[in-house]
Amino acid sequence: MKFGPVVASAALLALITACGSTESGTSPSAAAGGGAGEKIGIDHPRADSDFWNSYIKYVPKMAAELKVDLMNPTNSQNDVAKLVANTQALVSQGARVMVMAPQDTGAIASTLQQLENKKIPVVTVDTRPDKGKVFMVVRADNRAYGTKACEFLGEKLGGKGKVVELMGALSSVNGRDRAEAFRECMKSKFPGITVFEEPTEWDGGKAASMLQTRLEQNPDVKGIYMHAGGVHLAPTLQVLKAKGLLVAPEDPKHVFVVSNDGIPQEFEAIRKGEIDATVSQPADLYAKYALFYAKAAAEGKTFKAGPTDHDSTIIELPNGLEDQLPAPLVTKENVDDPNLWGNQVK
Repeated sequence: MKFGPVVASAALLALITACGSTESGTSPSAAAGGGAGEKIGIDHPRADSDFWNSYIKYVPKMAAELKVDLMNPTNSQNDVAKLVANTQALVSQGARVMVMAPQDTGAIASTLQQLENKKIPVVTVDTRPDKGKVFMVVRADNRAYGTKACEFLGEKLGGKGKVVELMGALSSVNGRDRAEAFRECMKSKFPGITVFEEPTEWDGGKAASMLQTRLEQNPDVKGIYMHAGGVHLAPTLQVLKAKGLLVAPEDPKHVFVVSNDGIPQEFEAIRKGEIDATVSQPADLYAKYALFYAKAAAEGKTFKAGPTDHDSTIIELPNGLEDQLPAPLVTKENVDDPNLWGNQVK
């Protein structure tokens, strides 16, 4: 998968129009109906994470390239009540499609039902709502995140020792997917490793406190899995430094750290030997395909399950479809790959 320049919007739209209904999910079928120029409403989930701030910066760029009629974005600041209010405001201002990233994937169901009743399609980014109809979920395989992290740490620790898992919020499908996959992998492949699960609620302050307590109680911890580098990286490095554990990988005191996100700060930490790996969530492709599918929804186009033309796979959900974008593991061996979005951010 290349994470380089985006495909021109004209090419994407030509592909949609020319292919029509297909046997797989490579392209959408062109349904009747217009929608060109219809307003797309978008709510950003938070601005306290380097990952989400990168995504936010990509949105206007992708909107311009795809010629999306994007309304002024709102930001729900990790608060589902604000997300509901922002959604209602955007709809009242004329939004015909909504793009959102609900952090509490259970509490948004009633709002999705209301939008369905109004025939307003919804595209969600990064998170998959537990209930409520969605036109498309633009997301990577979060279970693969947990499995990749498990396998990396399991091999580095030689199948034995102690690991601290700084979890996200379990009210989020992402937190659950990463936690469940990591737990299952550790139990089946590395039963000699003890995992301390710490639910941080995506909060850096909680992560720092929980990690510090675990290291005080278990100074022989040799691995850390961070569910989100955007909120967990800085506090983790601060705690390790304070404990005298922020040392090179070849030092016996080194604690192996694997993360999720793929932000530039993680790449720099990998180069310095402060952490060892991260799974790169494609912030650029999240923005690109969220708006691509939103525009397609406004134009009355539909999709079906199967492989796509952009190295991903669309899967069927009980409440819609999900385009599972690829998310590679990044280590010191490939951290300088210019195609990784984290190396393209200024």
